[in-house]
Amino acid sequence: MQEPTGDIFIGRQKEVKILQEVLKSPRAEMIAMLGRRRVGKTYLIDQVYKDHIIFKQTGARDEPEKKQIKSFAQKIETLAGEKLEEPEDWMDVFFMLRRVLEKHVSKEKKLVIFLDELSWFTSEDSKSFLNYLGYFWNDWAYQQNLAIVLCGSATSWIIQKVINDKGGLHNRVTRYIHLEPFNLAETEEYLEKNTYTRYNRYDTTRLYMALGGIPAYLKEVKHGKGVIQNINDICFAKNAPLKNEFSRLYPALFEKSDHHVAVIRALASKHSGMTRTEIIQTSKIPNGSTATRILEELEQCNFIFAHPPLGKKKKDKIYRLIDEYSLFYLRFIEHTPYTGEDTFMQLSQRQPYKIWCGYAFENICMKHIYQIKKVLGVAGVHTTTYSFYKRPDEWDDFVLQIDMLMERADNVLHLFEIKFRDDEFVLNIEYADKLDFRKRRFVSRSKTRRYVINTLITPFGMKKTNVRPGTFGSVLTLDDLFLPVNGKLY
Repeated sequence: MQEPTGDIFIGRQKEVKILQEVLKSPRAEMIAMLGRRRVGKTYLIDQVYKDHIIFKQTGARDEPEKKQIKSFAQKIETLAGEKLEEPEDWMDVFFMLRRVLEKHVSKEKKLVIFLDELSWFTSEDSKSFLNYLGYFWNDWAYQQNLAIVLCGSATSWIIQKVINDKGGLHNRVTRYIHLEPFNLAETEEYLEKNTYTRYNRYDTTRLYMALGGIPAYLKEVKHGKGVIQNINDICFAKNAPLKNEFSRLYPALFEKSDHHVAVIRALASKHSGMTRTEIIQTSKIPNGSTATRILEELEQCNFIFAHPPLGKKKKDKIYRLIDEYSLFYLRFIEHTPYTGEDTFMQLSQRQPYKIWCGYAFENICMKHIYQIKKVLGVAGVHTTTYSFYKRPDEWDDFVLQIDMLMERADNVLHLFEIKFRDDEFVLNIEYADKLDFRKRRFVSRSKTRRYVINTLITPFGMKKTNVRPGTFGSVLTLDDLFLPVNGKLY
């Protein structure tokens, strides 16, 4: 069978356009390409700029300054085609790079310098790397027909050290690209073009629940195998490629990642999310600036999502873990012993997995708000996604919890009922009464003056019956979540 060729334009049209604009720009450009581990940053740069990259170097994690300098200098010597004087420090390295590049730069073709895994150049004893990179740009590179691409998985590090730098790199980044995981539609397209696998949308969603929209994870899917068998082979088999990915994921992104992992584990324990106070109490991380930094870094890297509870202050916002692989790993992979080649096939038939799928589907819906708005015909209306929780009080002993609702600027509010089923949803009298009761209680306890609509999201829609036809204002299906629209509101 022919080897898959892939397609760099799957879900990356906006990013490719920006990168191509750089090549046509009359000025020098500095591009910051960010995104979590294995989301496809390096591949995208290599493919778009393959005929323009004149120099590429990747940082080596935890290597001392001398080794980093030696490796960098050797790459410059390769470009020069001759032996050069050995540099003593990063200042020498960048002067060496300048002297070699001066022989290649021209007005006819923009050349690209690609520095990958940027944060790994700056180990504890190599703090001067960024200083001399800034000097290299300010003293010479900014006047040349060049583009410098700064790439890395340590998203928060690049934001703090480069984009928000107060020194030589201050305000020097001309283009900022945050490469995000694929949505459902992009995942479907990727699987078909790269693995020749076309699952139905129910199975694609189940695969997404375990692997998320990470290209490097999805490429492990094997043609000719069902989704359960693929998940088993990728996550549970003896030499499964993602069996131990969790232990590598966070250390690759964050320095001293133990606190980050503690927060992830805390959030995985409560699917409806936690407040900052609850996270600190559960994870045992230090309060104050440390907690603030960790939460911001995890949010910047698309691992967690924060939203305010309806009617409460910003400081009361709820954090949810939305990284599919982390959720799946902590719930199933980590604590499931290997029981043979059908480990997950057995697990997937049990009730805990089926219940978990309902929680995972709620997260997927939250990550596809843009598609939901498109189907509801309000793509151009400003909306805010909330959760709602009211404890019993002296006037009402009823616990009211709604995990997802959407408030629209046109005075409408959607209460979402999300059900992950393998067949049509059937509405009976008892359930209709429950939803009607919930809506009335919500209106009363939230004191909202908006027009409130119950909205159902379920894979295969709702079976037509004579039971309360007006219970739901709209019924959305998986086909709606797979709409190929641009933009990801999370």
